[in-house]
Amino acid sequence: MGASLRLGPLLRHATETTATVWVETDSPCQVRVSAGEATAEATTFTVHGHHYAVCELTGLPTDSALPYRVHLDQEQVWPEADSGYPPSLLRTLGADASARIAFGSCHTPTTHSAEHVRRYGRDMLRSYAEQLITERRAASGAIGSTDPSLLLLIGDQVYADELQPSMRTFLREHRGSRNSDTDPPEDEVVSFEEYAELYRQAWTDPDIRWLLSTVPTLMLFDDHDVRDDWNTSGTWRREIARTPWWKPRVTSGLGAYWIYQHLGNLSAEERAADPVFRDVVADDGDSGDRVDAFAWRAHAQPDSYRWSYGLDFGRNRLLMMDTRCGRLVDDDSRRSMLSTEDTAWLDAQVTGGVDHLIIASSLPFLMPPAIHHLEAWNEAVCAGAWGRLARGPGEKLRQDVDLEHWPAFQRSFRSTAGSVLRAASGDRGTPPASVLFLGGDVHFSYLAQARPAGADSVQSRIVQLVSSPTCNRLPGKLRWAMWGVTRRLTSMVGAALARSAGVRPSPLRWRLDAGPWFDNTLAFLELNGRTADVYWASPPALGSGRGSPHDWTANVRRHRVSEETAGTSTVPPSR
Repeated sequence: MGASLRLGPLLRHATETTATVWVETDSPCQVRVSAGEATAEATTFTVHGHHYAVCELTGLPTDSALPYRVHLDQEQVWPEADSGYPPSLLRTLGADASARIAFGSCHTPTTHSAEHVRRYGRDMLRSYAEQLITERRAASGAIGSTDPSLLLLIGDQVYADELQPSMRTFLREHRGSRNSDTDPPEDEVVSFEEYAELYRQAWTDPDIRWLLSTVPTLMLFDDHDVRDDWNTSGTWRREIARTPWWKPRVTSGLGAYWIYQHLGNLSAEERAADPVFRDVVADDGDSGDRVDAFAWRAHAQPDSYRWSYGLDFGRNRLLMMDTRCGRLVDDDSRRSMLSTEDTAWLDAQVTGGVDHLIIASSLPFLMPPAIHHLEAWNEAVCAGAWGRLARGPGEKLRQDVDLEHWPAFQRSFRSTAGSVLRAASGDRGTPPASVLFLGGDVHFSYLAQARPAGADSVQSRIVQLVSSPTCNRLPGKLRWAMWGVTRRLTSMVGAALARSAGVRPSPLRWRLDAGPWFDNTLAFLELNGRTADVYWASPPALGSGRGSPHDWTANVRRHRVSEETAGTSTVPPSR
């Protein structure tokens, strides 16, 4: 019997004339992907006994959607012979100024049982897949009315430290009996084999598998892709390094991320320029040791590899920023959210001359003002603003309540804000109609608009859009707590704390103009020339009696982000 698919196909990086397909197979083989007259082939490469291939098809028609087939050693394995799904389509991007981008974060794979729905909420990726399936069938297999140009999954695609029962069962069977206290935790993945199974379980739900096979998808990691609170601080790094299983854990987590998520983010030219990829595909044997060495180096030396990447499409620019692995945190008095290389790269990419500049990171750039002030205060305290004795309690608070978003890295926040203000004011070419920050992580969604804190004027709308979670809603008590920190009183208290620790005023002022919302949701950013709209879609609440569980018209929140003739920002001040 020939090779078969273990995971995929996943439709990944796409341009106006190219599309990338990623697969994992159960044995070494030759992979061929074909759509119309276009064909791409690749020989699988092997890492820790697992086999992968990345195929990029070129010369495709612009803004096209072609059914495609996957062959392994001449045998067709996709579409599956008995599939009841519409054909998977190979999508390319349009050359005009219109696009629809779906985005979200924080996805826990569930069984979709009533018990799981009560705990985690409805799985929005699965619900959206069902919506597209219905539309594609009505259109005889063509793209539907809500098909996105791109799907952005911006953090926590897998939860390596919050496992479902099926994954816990796999760990027990894979590891056998527990021998000592130095063994890995029973409820967290550690080895590459365990990460490979985690991804398999996350992406083999039939509806989600089909969705990822037919919508171009770009991804970013967040902490749970490796471990909760990953790289929160230098203290955290030193404490976790003393754990016997940490080195294999972070090595496996980063190596798996590079294979399962990051390679598909890149163009063929970018993969060819990646020295690790060049070595792996040229290796006739198992490249596990080579990938492990790279992954450990990326962890130990954050400036050694750039995980951030960009994509220009139409007249728009998308920047996907690493806010986890590249952090520089060893010195608490000079913490940086971004690596030195990423800081320079982002500054160079933030320019005018585009209709919309989109900066996506797993963590929101503009947090609710009260949280922003609290995190900025905590960073200053941990650096010694309130004296040496306050640093320990400050660090404990930082780790206990996750005070580690952009505002907890003021140097990076100010640098990025400065770059954006220069682009929005026209110092770097014709200002974009909007600068849009996309974020996730926080398990609630909102819209915030910003303006310069001083007298300077900008010609671009500066807007934060957060969509989180797709499937992992907050328990009720935490929702009330998060609602409370968006109120004006808590913002005033936070601002006073920040001033007491010597935190300089922010170069931006903002407030939440919409939200917070605590449903599982998926957001859609619609670009049409210099106009941009956003909407968040959620199924009706459980027990509401409104519509079917997957009725996307039952709970939609729509907002205009920018107009064709956007002028000087008049956003009210932060509250």
